[in-house]
Amino acid sequence: MVFSFFKKPPQKMPEPTSARPRMPLPEMKIKQDEAPAPAKLSEPLPDLDFVTDKSTVPPAAKAPLALSAIDEFEAEFTESSVMAIDIDQDVPPLQADVEQVVVLFANDQDAAARSVLESLLSAYSGSDGVRLWRLLFDLLQVQGEQAAFERRSVEFAQQFEMSPPAWRTYETQAPTATGSGAQVFVLQGVLTDEHRSTLQQLGAMLGKAGELRIDCSKLAGCDEQIAGMLADMLIAARRLGKVSHLAGVEGFIKRLDERLQAGVRERESAWRLLLELLQRQGTQAHFEERAVDYAVTFERSPPSWEELPVVEQSEDTASAVPPDEAIYLAGPLRNQRFNELQEIIEQQAQPVIDFSAVPRLDFYSAGQLVNRLAPFKAKGKDVVIRSPNHLVAELMAVVGLNKHARIIVPKS
Repeated sequence: MVFSFFKKPPQKMPEPTSARPRMPLPEMKIKQDEAPAPAKLSEPLPDLDFVTDKSTVPPAAKAPLALSAIDEFEAEFTESSVMAIDIDQDVPPLQADVEQVVVLFANDQDAAARSVLESLLSAYSGSDGVRLWRLLFDLLQVQGEQAAFERRSVEFAQQFEMSPPAWRTYETQAPTATGSGAQVFVLQGVLTDEHRSTLQQLGAMLGKAGELRIDCSKLAGCDEQIAGMLADMLIAARRLGKVSHLAGVEGFIKRLDERLQAGVRERESAWRLLLELLQRQGTQAHFEERAVDYAVTFERSPPSWEELPVVEQSEDTASAVPPDEAIYLAGPLRNQRFNELQEIIEQQAQPVIDFSAVPRLDFYSAGQLVNRLAPFKAKGKDVVIRSPNHLVAELMAVVGLNKHARIIVPKS
């Protein structure tokens, strides 16, 4: 029998003209033990390990949000168009252009992202054009280019006959004066080396006269460097007799206490922070128990319990920051693993993650967020991501986060 090795190859089917290939994205596999530095456009983007096997994820029942606060929020906000994006399908030209912009932005290539956006504004009209303009407005806000923002706002209003978004700044942690003269300083999100200036601002306020309330109700966690800085500041302020109160810190103490294990010789700064928080907020028995654990773990003398004077808090100071059950993240999120976030979500029936103070999210962190939220979605828990800017929201869609959480962005 003779086989022909020169058969005529089958004719290639013509590509559809209504779609074009999307921008190539990296193979997605995350190494849990190391976080790569942000990639340049000419380099491969970091690998991400996403949960993509849909056959293993049982369909979750669609349940209405239980919290009235979310219902009130949705009166002014709407689900982003990212919720309808299916990254497994062929991508139309607009989506390919959007992906190019958000990938550049996620990798800190703001000038290139802005150049691409400005070149595309005249290529799209209607709702497609509005989508690109919103990305540009958010980029200008992140860059602090208020003059350019105002010029573009006039062009936007003339072209689309609708109001442009309002200018806002990313003030993540700011002191707030109250009617009694006391001040409030808010710590929120997961604090890393990116927030060193925030801790320096807190240190300056602790060194001044007057009453200070440190609101920790939105504090999700901190890394070892920030833990050491915060412990040193609080210890020094207490020994100097600075009148300072820690409000809403119970949840943070509980998470920190559960994570620090006796005999594990790491995170010494976090241990010192825990002992200082227990000195201020805990019982003497709990403090002394953990002090013994510290001595055994690090083979050094722990701090001793000190009786603190009882200081009355004014009503204005006690109610300066309204309570909020949302999980607040703040600052640029780079190389984040979100370990603390996973623990908090497990304890909440209706988790809401607030991104209003997050100007930027990188690819590695976006992938880790997918890995953290996918198991909750598989269990039927409805996680809401609220108030990301449009650049961050579009990146979430690129990595498939919109399949594991509801993403809600401002209407404007």
